[in-house]
Amino acid sequence: MMRPTLTLTLLTLALAGCAIGPDYQRPALPTDTRFHAPLPQAHDGQVASLSNWWAAWNDAALTTLIDQAQAHNPSVAQAAARIREARATVNGQTAVLFPAFTARGADTRSKGGMQGNPFAAPGELQHQRSGSIDAIWEFDVVGGARRAREASTSRLSARTADWHDARVSMAAEVAMQYVNLRTCEVLLTGYDVDVASRAKTADLTQKKARAGLEAPANAALAEASVAEARARRVAQATECDLTVKALVALTGLPEDALRTTLRPGTARLPGPRSFAVAAVPAGLLEQRPDLVSAEAETIAAGAEIGVALADRFPRLTLTGTIGTTEFLGASAASAGAFAGRSWSYGPALSLPLFDFGRRAAQVDVQRARFEGAVAAYRGKVAAAVREVEEALARLHGAQARTADADKALSGYRSFLNANEARVHAGAGNLPELEEARRSVVAAQGVAVGVARERLAAWIALYKAVGGGFTTTSPDTPSPSLRTADAS
Repeated sequence: MMRPTLTLTLLTLALAGCAIGPDYQRPALPTDTRFHAPLPQAHDGQVASLSNWWAAWNDAALTTLIDQAQAHNPSVAQAAARIREARATVNGQTAVLFPAFTARGADTRSKGGMQGNPFAAPGELQHQRSGSIDAIWEFDVVGGARRAREASTSRLSARTADWHDARVSMAAEVAMQYVNLRTCEVLLTGYDVDVASRAKTADLTQKKARAGLEAPANAALAEASVAEARARRVAQATECDLTVKALVALTGLPEDALRTTLRPGTARLPGPRSFAVAAVPAGLLEQRPDLVSAEAETIAAGAEIGVALADRFPRLTLTGTIGTTEFLGASAASAGAFAGRSWSYGPALSLPLFDFGRRAAQVDVQRARFEGAVAAYRGKVAAAVREVEEALARLHGAQARTADADKALSGYRSFLNANEARVHAGAGNLPELEEARRSVVAAQGVAVGVARERLAAWIALYKAVGGGFTTTSPDTPSPSLRTADAS
């Protein structure tokens, strides 16, 4: 009665005991709860949820392209595959905590007698059948297996967060390329107007030169101005085509289908509504998937210290076997004459004695990895705070420049129109007209560039605050990026 009692006692202690190794405690983060820069709150009075942030851009083509990229981009699919791999690892580590059973069977024929069969005649053909069920259960006495499961579970959380991070990054990349394309189209439209205006002026100047009312040098200047504008337009059109091809690579759409999707909003920049930053920065850091992943990796590294420590302790294993064996002879005397059943069970103890410091070195390795993971986590937190601050600073700067850039463009256009009217009336100066045109082109570039910077800052802020990160996994995806799981 003592042996079953001892086994049961050890089993109870193994299941109820504490796991070896340090328990995770979040490290002190290198930030406080406020930004240091005097930056405005990132909203204009209209508060929109991060979860439907892209829908607030009021651009159907943009949301369509982001949905397409989420569904077909290889980087998102690769991140989802890593989740499945991590989940399988968790299942494997969980199985270690339970007994394993193995069924064995054999069907053997031999001649010349068979050991253990006293009824077999010399030279007689013998037939043996046997079967058994073997069980083995290694007790998790010090909690090493539980620490291994804890590490694998944390890495599953990290891979899930990586999947969200891939989605956030993909959405931001598609949006940025989309903004680049619309900016390019706006500039291209301006260049079209500029080419047409210069061509009209050049035609008028050529007529005046032929009539002797304008110097030939001015006619050549007008033609050169047209050529310059056309070259600028071709370069801009090439940039637009390259951006379209970048969107093809991101979304997986055929180029014809992509251009059809893009056509309704040609040469129009999106107009996003703003959203509120609820807590700066602590509340935002909680929803950044890359920080969730980094902390989960830190937890896993801490748990693996316990795994290495457990390897230095004795291992207690319970094994058992139940089996049958039957000998079948060819003669009547030995046929079915010998059969038997057997069973056995008992504990086995292994004790590490001396390994020249190998196990101790492995503990030191895991401690160093944990310290490295903590340092990486702290570094990412600091970088996250910096990204939010920089995005807000760029947004504030772009908003402050918008009015002046628009005012400058309007003024230069008025000056150009006045010069064009004077030249067409025969009283203007062609070099002054071309200078006015160059000023308009430069001012247009500045105004459109400021608008692009503002949208780029919004995209950077979206990414910096986690992009509406939720805990939904790829096994339960939302039907649309515009729903509550949008990221």
